Amino acid sequence: MNTTFPLLEQQALVVFSGGQDSATCLAWALSRFKRVFTLGFDYGQRHSVELACRMRVREGITALNPLWAERLGSDCLLDLDIFRQLADTALTSDTPIDEHGANGLPNTFVPGRNLMFILHAAAWAYAKNIRHIVLGVCQSDYSGYPDCRDDSIKAMQVAVNSGMDAQYTLHTPLMWRSKKDAWMLARELGGDALVNLIVEESHTCYLGQRGQREPWGYGCGTCPACRLRAAGYAAYDQALADGQNCQKDKA
Repeated sequence: MNTTFPLLEQQALVVFSGGQDSATCLAWALSRFKRVFTLGFDYGQRHSVELACRMRVREGITALNPLWAERLGSDCLLDLDIFRQLADTALTSDTPIDEHGANGLPNTFVPGRNLMFILHAAAWAYAKNIRHIVLGVCQSDYSGYPDCRDDSIKAMQVAVNSGMDAQYTLHTPLMWRSKKDAWMLARELGGDALVNLIVEESHTCYLGQRGQREPWGYGCGTCPACRLRAAGYAAYDQALADGQNCQKDKA
C-alpha cells in the first residue's frame, strides 16, 4: 500500500543514517514534501557499515514509488570525526557495550550527538532555504539517550530558530511510536515492499555486523539496538498475524 498525504509545496531535509528509523522517516518525508534531501554524518561510528547501507536505501526507495523518485534530491555526508576527541564511547571505539554506564546511561550514548546533528542540519538547510528538518528520534522505544527526548528536540528547535533568525520546523514522526508502530508506519507508507527494503538494506547493529540474516534484518542479534529492532519486528509480525490494521498516521 502507498498512502497519499496532502503535499506540502516545500522542501525538507531528512537526517538520514541508513537505519530503520531514518529510512522510515525518509519515506514519510517523500510522502509529504515536494523535494526531499538527505544528510548523513561520518562521526567515526563503530558501525560505519551504515554509511554504505544508507546509499542502498536511497537507491531502493526510488524504485518503490515514481513520485518518491521525482521528489528525492541530493545527498550530503558531513565529517564529524570530532566526536572521537570529545568522548570515549562504545559507539566510537571498541569499548565493550555496557547498558548501565556512567550516570545511568548506556556507554553507547555519544554526548551531544543528536544536538550536533540538528545544528549541522539546520546550518546546511539554511543555505538551501530549507526550513523543514525530519529526524528519526523516538522517546517511546529508545535506548535511554536524553537527546532523543521530545523536550530536547523542542528546545533545539527554539535554539536554532533564535540563533539563525529562521523558522525551522523539526519533524519527529516516530517520537511517540513504539518500534512495532514504526514497522506499521513503514507498511502504511510503502506496503510490504518498503518493509522488505528496510529489512534487507537498513542497518541498526551497534557492532556493524551484517553476516547473519534474521527476520528483522542483519546484525549480531545481541546488542541493545538489535534486540530492540528484533522485538519491534516480532510484535509487528504478530500484529499482522492477528489481523490488526496499520496504525493510522498521527504525525
